[in-house]
Amino acid sequence: MNNPITRRPLFGPASFYREVLAVAIPVMAQQAIQSLVSLIDNFMVAGLGDAKMAGVNVANQVNFVYLVVMMTLSGAGGIYMSQFRGAKDEEGMQQAYRFKAIMTMGFSALYFALCQSIPAAMISAMTMGNAAQAEIVSHGAAYLRLVSWMFIPMGLSQSIGTAYREIGKPGVPLTISVCATLVNTFFNWVLIYGNLGAPRLEIAGAAIATNIARGAEVVVFVIYARTHAAPFFVPLKRLFKARWSLFREILGKSSLMLLSETSWVISETVTTALYNGRGGAEVVAGMSAGWAIANIFFLVFTGIHVSTGVVVGGLLGANKLEEARVKARWIMSGSVVGGAVVALAQVASIAAVPIVFMNLTKEATVVTRGLLLVISAYLPLWSLLNAQFAVSRSGGDTMMGVVVDVGVTYLLFIPAAFALALLTPIGPVAMYGLVKLSDFAKWLVAHRWLKKERWLRNLASPVAP
Repeated sequence: MNNPITRRPLFGPASFYREVLAVAIPVMAQQAIQSLVSLIDNFMVAGLGDAKMAGVNVANQVNFVYLVVMMTLSGAGGIYMSQFRGAKDEEGMQQAYRFKAIMTMGFSALYFALCQSIPAAMISAMTMGNAAQAEIVSHGAAYLRLVSWMFIPMGLSQSIGTAYREIGKPGVPLTISVCATLVNTFFNWVLIYGNLGAPRLEIAGAAIATNIARGAEVVVFVIYARTHAAPFFVPLKRLFKARWSLFREILGKSSLMLLSETSWVISETVTTALYNGRGGAEVVAGMSAGWAIANIFFLVFTGIHVSTGVVVGGLLGANKLEEARVKARWIMSGSVVGGAVVALAQVASIAAVPIVFMNLTKEATVVTRGLLLVISAYLPLWSLLNAQFAVSRSGGDTMMGVVVDVGVTYLLFIPAAFALALLTPIGPVAMYGLVKLSDFAKWLVAHRWLKKERWLRNLASPVAP
C-alpha cells in the first residue's frame, strides 16, 4: 500500500465532517427518540414502585440480547447494501434487503416462542441473588410475554428502516420513529394509569402501548417503501426469490458478526446479573434508570456505524480505495472528539435524575448517578472502538470483531467481573467501572488489526475476494 496510514492527516477538513454529520445526525436523532421511548416507559412505570419498574427493566435487559442480534443481522446485510449502493447496483441492494428481512423475521419468530414459553426462566437468570427476585420475576415475565407479540413485524420494520439509512436516506426512518414514539407515549399515558376512561393496566398497559406503536410503525414503513419505490424494497411474496449464493456469502459474514456481538452481549448480560445481585430492588431500579438515560447518549455509536457504512462502504463499492482509506482515518479520529462532547452532555444530565425519576428511592438514585459518571468517563474510548469496528465491517472484515470481542471479553472482562463479585464487597457501579478497563485492551488489539487493511475491499465487484 502507498503512504502508511500513520502519515496521513489525523483529522479531515470541516467539509468532510459536515458530510458525515448530514448522515449521522438524523440517525442519532432517531436513536435518541427510540431511547426516549425507554426513558418515558421508565418514567411512567417508576410511579408504580421499584419492584414493578425493576421487572419491566429486567425484561428489557433480556430483550437487549434480542435487539443486538437483530442489529447484527441487519448490519451484515447493511455491509452489502452500502457497497451495492456505491456501485449503483439496484438488484444487489434488493438481495441485501432480502437477507435482512428473512433473517430478522426468522430470528424474531424464534425469540417470540421463547418469550411465550419460558419468560420467568429468562427473568430469573438476570436476578439471581437479588433480595426481591420473586416479585421482580412475576412482573417481568408478565411484561415480556405481552410485549413479544409484535416482535416478528418488528423484524420487517428493522430491515426497512436500516436499509433507508444505508442508502443515505436516514430522514425516512427518523420521521416514522417520531410518529411511533408519539403513539407509544400517548397509549402509555392512557393505559398504564387508566386515563381517558381506559382501564388502569399498569405494566400490561406499557406492553400493549409498545405493541400498538410497533404495529403502526411496520404498516407505515411498508406503505412508504411501496409507494415511493424504494430501490431495495421487494414485497413479501417475492422475498424468497433470493440469490442464494450471495445469501450464503452474507450469512458467512453475519455468522462472524453474530459470534462477536453475542459474545459481547452475553458477557454484558452475565455481568448485569452479577451487578443486580449486589442488593435489592433499589440496585436493579437504579442501574436500569441509569441505562435508560445513558442509552440516549449512546446514539453517537449508531451515528458512527451508519455514517461509516455510507461514506466508507460507498467509496469501497465505487472502487475508490485510497479515498476510503483516508476518510476511515478521519472518522476514527473525529469519533473520539464526538464521544468527549457527548460525555460532557451526559454528565450535565445527572442533574435531571431526581426530576425524571422522582419516584426512585434515595438509594436507587445514588446508583443511577454513579453509573452515569462512570459511563461518561468511557464514552470517548467507546466511540473510538465503535469507529474501529465500523471501518472493519464496511469492507467485510468481520473477523476483527471475533478476535477483539471474544478474545478480550473471555480472557479479561468476564474473569475480572466474577473475581470482583466473589472476592470483594464493592458495589455494582464500582464493579462496572473496574471491569470496563478491559476495553483499553480491545482498542489496542483493534488498532493493530486495522493496520493490516483487510477491510479495504470492494465487495460489490464480481471479482471481489
